[in-house]
Amino acid sequence: MDDSSGPDQRKRLGVLWRLSALLKPHRARFALAFSTLFAASLLSLVYPWAAREAVDAGISGGSSDRLDRVVGFIMIVFVINAGLVWVRHYSMSWLGERVVADLRAMVFDRILALPLSWFHERRTGELVGRLASDVTVVEGVVGSELSMALRNAIQLVGGLVLLFVTDARLTGLMLTVVPPLVLATMYFGRAIRRMSKGMQDELAKVSGHVQESLGAIQTVQAFVRERKEAERYRAGVEAAFQRALSLARWRSSFFSAATVAGYLAIAAVAWLGGRALIHGDISAGELTSFFIYTFIVAGSLAELASLWGSLQRAAGATERLFAIIDTVPDIRDPAHPRPLPPGGGAIRFEHVDFAYPSRAEHPVLRGFDLEVAPGEVVALVGPSGAGKTTVLQLLLRFFDVDRGTVTIEGVDVRQLRLAELRRISAMVAQEPVLFAGTLSENIAYGRDDAAAEDVERVARLANAHDFIVAFPDGYATVIGERGVKLSGGQKQRIAIARALLVDPRILILDEATSNLDAGSEALVQEALARLMRGRTTLVVAHRLSTVRDADRIIVIDGGRVAERGRHAELMARGGIYKRLVEHQVISGDPEPPRADDEAVAGAEVN
Repeated sequence: MDDSSGPDQRKRLGVLWRLSALLKPHRARFALAFSTLFAASLLSLVYPWAAREAVDAGISGGSSDRLDRVVGFIMIVFVINAGLVWVRHYSMSWLGERVVADLRAMVFDRILALPLSWFHERRTGELVGRLASDVTVVEGVVGSELSMALRNAIQLVGGLVLLFVTDARLTGLMLTVVPPLVLATMYFGRAIRRMSKGMQDELAKVSGHVQESLGAIQTVQAFVRERKEAERYRAGVEAAFQRALSLARWRSSFFSAATVAGYLAIAAVAWLGGRALIHGDISAGELTSFFIYTFIVAGSLAELASLWGSLQRAAGATERLFAIIDTVPDIRDPAHPRPLPPGGGAIRFEHVDFAYPSRAEHPVLRGFDLEVAPGEVVALVGPSGAGKTTVLQLLLRFFDVDRGTVTIEGVDVRQLRLAELRRISAMVAQEPVLFAGTLSENIAYGRDDAAAEDVERVARLANAHDFIVAFPDGYATVIGERGVKLSGGQKQRIAIARALLVDPRILILDEATSNLDAGSEALVQEALARLMRGRTTLVVAHRLSTVRDADRIIVIDGGRVAERGRHAELMARGGIYKRLVEHQVISGDPEPPRADDEAVAGAEVN
């Protein structure tokens, strides 16, 4: 039923060992939890002894002093045990929550550091679902199931020892069912682990579908796809349900078999114990305690069998989480980074070849050369898919070139720290990404230390202050997910204010005005003019109004620089640029909405 092998099993145990390493910073808390757990588990083994003493005292017909002493002692044990259980439960719960919080942070930290190419191969919703569901499995194991496993292991060993002390012959009979039960535990545990992994995968897919559908709800409704999306969701839920049923059948079968085996042993013990009592080989109190110890051992064994499946599920979930944590980003800081020299934002692309990893057989740039002087405004134009946005992504090192170099201030971007490289740049995109916080928080997104007066200053420069103060809550207005409460022009002005606040050397404008009406475009263009002043600026545009005043226009065709010059020069030359204008690829009028030709790299060969 399972393809698990010895190496796979060792791998999963290694993963659980790595999970236990997360407890190391909290050794003192774990030591407290384990010591109280150990003491409470041992104290619970006193109860059968007390029952034996009470039964023998009652049957002997002697003084009640012995019974009084036993009851008084056991009451003290009850109180102590209750205190130990509270400390153990709280400490283990704290450890579970702490480890889960640390693990979530580790996974998310790694996800944020991974390159764009990694995300192009995965659905965001699936990652979110994985982060939620897998971490929840780990939380249950560390927070409660680990404690239960340790407690049951202690009670199992202690109960067996006391059973042998009471009557070795009866104990040997009771243990005849243990080896097959252990084998069944291993077999069912592996099958349960595999089925649990399949169920988690189905749930992750369902989460991914939900994220995708809700993220594009306007498109779903515009194309009247509500029923189809609902059917897809139901199909995913049904698939997860069927896997859950299969898992439940296996778990139920296992528990049923374990229960039958355990109680058959108890029945045999009752029969032999009764005969021993009749013949005077054992006292009534000893037989009573033997039965109670047998129930403790059987219960502990059954719990451990159940927890083995949980540990298998946790191993699978932890393995997937550590697979993310262990991913080494292709785009990362160099081993010996160079400091970025001072300057005004000099940029150079030299003999650059590049193809997206997902489409390596289709080069986007071929022998691309471009030099931008500090403070120069350069517009990149060309047909859709020519490679314009790819140039910007290579500059910010979202991808590395296959051949050639990209330098800033004469330093190869691959020799710079990523944070240092990206802090000197700011981007205003066609669809600016805003977060579901306040207007002030979105403007200050690139600078945590920004004062309120700095936020207001850049908002005024971006022509955003007037519409911001028109809201009842002003700068404290919550704008909703992706800024749904704002118009396109308002979003762009917030994005411009955000860029102004970080005061970048290099400004990147990627279709920043392509979807705006004339009134909004005028306000945005005025704000952009302030933003571009004195900065090196790369502009990707399809509208004449955006590029005609650029210091230079670079026409990209087939991944190479086909033409360069100012607007009038290129029009007079009668080449590709003029044809683009004539065919309204570059237009004075808004062009129809279109898919972003390169903003999602790898989705289209640029």
